[in-house]
Amino acid sequence: MGKLGRDFFNRDTVQVARDLLGKVLVRRVDGQILSGRVTETEAYVGRMDKACHAYGYKRTPRTETLFAPPGTAYIYLIYGIYHCLNFVTEPEGEPSAVLLRGLEPMEGLAEMARRRFGKEPEQLTSYQKKHILDGPGKVCMALDLTRAQNGLDLTGEELFLLDDGAPCPPIHTGTRIGIDYAEEAVAFPWRFYL
Repeated sequence: MGKLGRDFFNRDTVQVARDLLGKVLVRRVDGQILSGRVTETEAYVGRMDKACHAYGYKRTPRTETLFAPPGTAYIYLIYGIYHCLNFVTEPEGEPSAVLLRGLEPMEGLAEMARRRFGKEPEQLTSYQKKHILDGPGKVCMALDLTRAQNGLDLTGEELFLLDDGAPCPPIHTGTRIGIDYAEEAVAFPWRFYL
């Protein structure tokens, strides 16, 4: 398995969002390895995308991480309760990122179930099993990712992505979710899913 390097992220954001599907996200926490296959992403491009937090190069304490080198984790809080993991893309200074919307669990399912539901995997309902990692807030909860990990280097050892060579199923495209305020950007077909 090959770890994705900075060059992978230092490319067009929309292409990176597509290429991340099928890759494996690995999180090392509390001596455990938690991992999952990427199943859904969304692209956000600050220079022209009204849905991006740094649209028009807007710099705030919250958006500063979007201007970091490609291959940096951008984690923010929404609704005051849910964290969202993004992967910074394009050259440093270009505020763009890919939002991770979903994973298929691989290693560490028992720990992810405990973090999400306070239960062992065999105690989960069929609904809980199906929806354990199918949302950005769910992913962060299961992998214990918070603002404390904002700015992590995705080429390090704590949080990183791998290409395990598995063939990628057909990719579907759609509009992004929850951005009704973003005027023409609402229609951008920048959500990708398996």
